[in-house]
Amino acid sequence: MTQTSAKDPNTPNAPGPETEPEAGAAATNPAAPDPAFAMSDDDTLRFDLDPGEPAGPAEARGADAAVASPTDAAGSAPDLGARVAALETELEAMRGDYLRALAEAQNTKRLADKRIQDNTRYAVANLAKALLSVADNMERALAAAPEEARAADPHLKNLAVGVEMTAKEFMGALGQYGVAKVEAMGQPFDPNLHQAVQEMENKDVPAGTVVQVYQAGYVIHDRLLRPAMVVVSRGGPKRAAPAVPADGGVDPAPETPKAVDTSA
Repeated sequence: MTQTSAKDPNTPNAPGPETEPEAGAAATNPAAPDPAFAMSDDDTLRFDLDPGEPAGPAEARGADAAVASPTDAAGSAPDLGARVAALETELEAMRGDYLRALAEAQNTKRLADKRIQDNTRYAVANLAKALLSVADNMERALAAAPEEARAADPHLKNLAVGVEMTAKEFMGALGQYGVAKVEAMGQPFDPNLHQAVQEMENKDVPAGTVVQVYQAGYVIHDRLLRPAMVVVSRGGPKRAAPAVPADGGVDPAPETPKAVDTSA
């Protein structure tokens, strides 16, 4: 058991060496640090609020922002609708651009396919057109040897037969590539196939009939290589109208001209 010494009357309230300080001494001691203030490691004074104290301006602004957020969200609804409308308009514009680009690509492909097909069909057009003069010369050679002269001269007959065979084989070779002669004699004049160089008075045939061919014309498939140079009749009766069949349909006349591509 610890004994305490008697207090000196000249030193009142002085605790003895073994007396513990009272619990409230730290709160009343001026040298004790205030809990509201603290020194940081860099010797900077820091002020800490008591959790029970009211919030300062910064905390008040944060609370106001939190309270105002529902109003802002409600106010942004019209902006969201306008944004959706703008995006839909942009989508429609992009869809239109896509459809136009797709149509243009299809048209380009169609034109390219037609160009390839035309190049294949008319690849020999220029060569065939240059060789037509050979066919003309063989026809002139045969016309210079009529049947009477052939019958009188066996050598001329053999020569004429050889020219005929050559001309036939020549036209057969051109026919493999779609080259054909235009039938003009006795046909009605067709400006797409014929070139009139003269008119002749003839009342025995309808007006506008080809009565003479100066130079034969040729086509390659449905494209004109060279028009036929012809003589056309005039002064004759009018050409009869196409006959109407019993079923009520229109029966086109055999001499009805066909449309021919003249771009060759």
